[in-house]
Amino acid sequence: MEGAENELVRQRLEKQAGIEAIDGVRYPNDFRIAGFVADAVAAAGDKDGPALEATPIEVAIAGRVMAVNSFGKAAFLRVRDQSGTLQAYVKKDAVDEATFERLKLTDIGDIVGVRGALFRTRTGELTVQAKEYRVLAKAQHPLPEKWHGLKDMEQRHRMRYVDLIVNEESREVFRTRTKVIQYIRRFLDERGYLEVETPMMHSVLGGANARPFRTHHNALDMDLYMRIAPELYLKRLVVGGFDRVYEINRNFRNEGLSNRHNPEFTMIEFYQAFATYLDLMDLTEELFRGLVQSVRGSLIAEFRGQKIDFEPPFRRLAICDALREYCGFEEADFHDPQKAFPKVLASGVAKDEAEHVWKKLGDVSPRDAALAIGMLAFEAKVEPHLVQPTFVTDFPAVVSPLSRRKDADPTLVDRFELYIGTNEFGNAFSELNDPQDQERRFQGQMAAKAAGDAEAMEYDEDYVRALTFGLPPTAGEGLGIDRMVMMLTGCDNIRDVILFPLLRPEG
Repeated sequence: MEGAENELVRQRLEKQAGIEAIDGVRYPNDFRIAGFVADAVAAAGDKDGPALEATPIEVAIAGRVMAVNSFGKAAFLRVRDQSGTLQAYVKKDAVDEATFERLKLTDIGDIVGVRGALFRTRTGELTVQAKEYRVLAKAQHPLPEKWHGLKDMEQRHRMRYVDLIVNEESREVFRTRTKVIQYIRRFLDERGYLEVETPMMHSVLGGANARPFRTHHNALDMDLYMRIAPELYLKRLVVGGFDRVYEINRNFRNEGLSNRHNPEFTMIEFYQAFATYLDLMDLTEELFRGLVQSVRGSLIAEFRGQKIDFEPPFRRLAICDALREYCGFEEADFHDPQKAFPKVLASGVAKDEAEHVWKKLGDVSPRDAALAIGMLAFEAKVEPHLVQPTFVTDFPAVVSPLSRRKDADPTLVDRFELYIGTNEFGNAFSELNDPQDQERRFQGQMAAKAAGDAEAMEYDEDYVRALTFGLPPTAGEGLGIDRMVMMLTGCDNIRDVILFPLLRPEG
C-alpha cells in the first residue's frame, strides 16, 4: 500500500511540474476571489437558466476540488470553500489551451480558482462556466480513498487537517463550537459583564486543585506555572471595581488523558458582585436553556445515549442528601469518619484510596474528615445517577478552599456543581471574601501539600492582601466549554471537539 501511495505522490509531483511549466510559478498567488461560494449561490437565488442567461452573473471563487467528472473535452468539478460547494464546468472550446492543460493536470484535493458566469445544467444544478481556471496549490498527497470520515479516531485527531477536508461531521462540530462561544459571549455581554484577559503564567499555584505544568522564565530566573484557573486574578478585578467580569480562557492541568480530560482545555469563568451562588443557578439555567435552544432547535439534546431535557427548573440536590439517598448514609456518618468509612467502601471506593484521602487531610475535625471521605462515595456511587441537569449543592468546606462558608453550617459552603449526563459541567460558589479565613484555608492547603497532596494550592500572599482591600459579596462560576460542545454535538470524546488535542508521539 505504501508503494502504491508513493507512486501516486510521484505522479502528482509530475503534474505539479507540468503546471509550473505552464504558469512559470510553482505556487501562484495572483488569483483573487470575488466572494465565497455561498455569495455566488445567494446572488443566483432561485433564478432559472434563462434568467441567468438574460442577466449574466460573473463570479470568481476558489476552493478545494472534491470531485472531477471528465468527458475528454470538458469536465465538471465540485469546488468547496468554507461556505459550501459549487460545481464548475470547464469546456475545451471555451478556454485557451493553457487553461485546458491545467484542467488535465488537476487532481482531487487540489486548490483551484474559477472565474466565469453562472448557469444551470439540464438538471437545474447551479454551475459556474469557467473563463479562467487556475491550479493554486497542488495536493501532493491524495485524499484517502473512500475515507468516510476515517474510522481510526487517533488518525482523525492527529491529522485533523485531512479529517476536516473530508468529514463534514467534523467540520460541523467545530462550527458548533464557535457558535457556543459566540452565544456565551453575547449572553454575558448583554448582562453587563466585561470580558477581560488575565495571565496564563502564574508565579503562585492557585485557583483550583490540580497538578500544574511548570516552566521557567530565563530573564527573571524564576519558575512559573501554566495557568490551572484564572479565578484569583478575576476576583482581584472585582476588588478593583469591575463588578461583572468574565474570561474565555485556556487552562493547563498536568493530568491523565481520558474521554473527558485533555491537559489543555477551554473554560468560561465569570464573576458577579452582590450576588450569591443561588443567583448563578438561575443564570446558569437561563444560559443553558437559551444555548441548547439556539444550537439544537429544541430543549432536548442527546448525549451518550441519553435524552437530556433542559426545560427548567433543574434538579437541586445537596451533597448530604445525595449520600443519604444513594449511599445509605445516616446522620451519625456525617460526624464520625470511622462510621462513614465502611459506607464509603461499600459504594465502590478502593480502601487504599479512601485511606490516602483520609491521611492527607491532616489535623481536621471528625466532621470535616467524614465529609471529605464521603465525597469519594459521592463520586463513585452518586455521579452515575445524575443524568438530567442537576445542581449538586452544599459541598464540604474542607474540599472547597475558596468558597464562602454557609451561615447555618460552617462545615459546608455555598457552592454548587452542575451535572449533565453523569458528567460535571461547571463549578460555582459564593466567594470567600474574609481575608483571615482565606489565609487559614491557604495554610490548610499548604499543610495538605506538605502531607503529599500534589494538587493542593499554594499560599497566595498577594491575593490575601487584595481581600484586605475589600471584595464585595460575590459569586463566581466556571463552565467547561469543551464538555458543553460534546453535549451539544453528541461527541463521546473530548478530543473530538478540540481541533488539535495533545497526543502521544507517533511511532
